[in-house]
Amino acid sequence: MNAIQISQRVAVPENEIEWQFIRSSGAGGQNVNKVATAAQLIFDIHASSLPDFYKQRLLGRSDHRITPSGKIIIKCQTTRSQVQNRELALAQFIELVASAGKVQKRRIATKPTRASKKRRIEKKKKRGDTKSLRQKPLV
Repeated sequence: MNAIQISQRVAVPENEIEWQFIRSSGAGGQNVNKVATAAQLIFDIHASSLPDFYKQRLLGRSDHRITPSGKIIIKCQTTRSQVQNRELALAQFIELVASAGKVQKRRIATKPTRASKKRRIEKKKKRGDTKSLRQKPLV
């Protein structure tokens, strides 16, 4: 059984991913009406073998590709080839799941330097002077 490698330690078995091939929308002439070239990837987060950390991070995301029921649905209809659309959808899936595993560094709050405060005040004064020159003179 083949597995899709997400990171060095995490892999998803291919049988957990469901594929549907549907007709693409938009321009394309008769090809659009005949051939099901759009690829739709469906992945159930709850029923998957992903580690709990990944599941919680994915379910906590506000991504339009993740449904409230906990399924990832990625539709790709970029190219006119079913095979290429399938590969693009799979690449998007891998990127989405891999990004859930990355933990961002905590931001350390910094204070502005004395010089930067001075520059800001000087800029504000200069801008105020410019605006005051535009006013009509008092009679």
